[in-house]
Amino acid sequence: MHSSHFPALVVGTGPAGLAATIALASRGVETLLIDRRLERSSLPRATTVSTRTMELVRSWGLEDRVLAGGVDVDWLMWQSHTLARATEGTAIELGLPTRAQATIISPTAPACVPQDHLERVLLDHVRGLARVELGLELVAIDNHADHVRVVLRDAAGRDRIVTAHYLVAADGARSTVRAALGIAFRGAQARLAGITALVRAPLWGMLGEHRYGIYLTSHRGGESLFLPAGPDDRWGFGYVVDAAGALSLPAAPEMVARLRLAAGVPDLPVEIGRIGSFTSAAQIADRFREGRTFLVGDAAHRVTPRGGTGMNTAIHGGHDLGWKLAWVLRGWAGAELLDAYEAEHRPLAEHNVARSADEMGSRRPSGDELRVDLSGRIDHHWVATGDGRASTLDLIGPGLTLFTGPDDAAWRSAAVATAGGPPVVVHRLDEITARALGLRAGGALLVRPDGVPVGCWTARMAPAEVLHAAIADARSGTHGRRAA
Repeated sequence: MHSSHFPALVVGTGPAGLAATIALASRGVETLLIDRRLERSSLPRATTVSTRTMELVRSWGLEDRVLAGGVDVDWLMWQSHTLARATEGTAIELGLPTRAQATIISPTAPACVPQDHLERVLLDHVRGLARVELGLELVAIDNHADHVRVVLRDAAGRDRIVTAHYLVAADGARSTVRAALGIAFRGAQARLAGITALVRAPLWGMLGEHRYGIYLTSHRGGESLFLPAGPDDRWGFGYVVDAAGALSLPAAPEMVARLRLAAGVPDLPVEIGRIGSFTSAAQIADRFREGRTFLVGDAAHRVTPRGGTGMNTAIHGGHDLGWKLAWVLRGWAGAELLDAYEAEHRPLAEHNVARSADEMGSRRPSGDELRVDLSGRIDHHWVATGDGRASTLDLIGPGLTLFTGPDDAAWRSAAVATAGGPPVVVHRLDEITARALGLRAGGALLVRPDGVPVGCWTARMAPAEVLHAAIADARSGTHGRRAA
């Protein structure tokens, strides 16, 4: 069999695998991304793109391309008797900031973009960074002390061997890798079930200025949900059914009748696409790692649609693992940094799994869930740069980023003296922005690639000494905020 080697092998071209590959390859790590599927799904599936996910998309230079396939909405759930009576409806918080709120806390905002479009944009981007091979299925895995050996099988049944320093398993809820490693899922198997249809219908015209991410109608016959799923009046329509019962699909005329009833327009033109059903779980893997193999996305945790956190949690986990692996593979950090992946990502995953199991999990105050989504990253503030206006978040680099005030000479000298670890980029802020970030005169702030602070100091500190200690913390994954 043909054999090849890569520093990193990523299995699965879903949101988690794509995010991990971008984080790895953009830092100069040769990466192979594979998927057993030759064709991508044309179903919208998830449509909620959280604030933090959009910040990552922005950092990859893909914000405009992603938004081009979405719909301009405010992320609230609008509840009314029918869509035709939307003016009588009420708004329900979904744990996401509104557009007005987002302008205060981020350079971007949560978006309504169908997953099929988002994945296409990310995959196109990845093709320019890494090697992508579709139609390859992982059929065997063997973890060794210094590498992972896998057998890949193509559509013609031909096998090949690939070895990698590290393997990222982003191969979904029915993960072949997780099963091969004997890692169990814990939690409820069937927490939510429903019937869905992908439709095109002229709904925006009747909704007018009421443009939201989810519509809940309470017409006679039961509640129904409408979800914008792309431009040109592409919608997801569905309703919840008993998870313990048998799921039988309605015929197209029955689905059209229910949609017209929920819309409140008896003769509404409706084009029905695929009608399907779903059952979803709220589960988490016993562990996210086995030797040199790591689980990300649905391979590590499953959530129900409540809260719209599944795709976002997957992307956050893929990015978090990806930059940590890249640091290790580039020699910027020791292998102990990889222990921080599960330690830091599991609490987020556990929160979102529990939220999705809660019958009221979709209805959460935006402030509470925003803290979870942003995960401790530094604050956003606009600053003037040579290339125009940028956010403090836009200045964060692939290694470490040191923010200083106008009096930055000592910190710049200390940063130049650091060697043998991740690159340190220094950004000198004006006095007002420095104060807004909590920097006192002569102080500095050091942050990781995810924007999480690893050190904050005043002028009284010895720059070379404290910076060296904070970099050591960041490299080992034991970063403690060293404040004066």
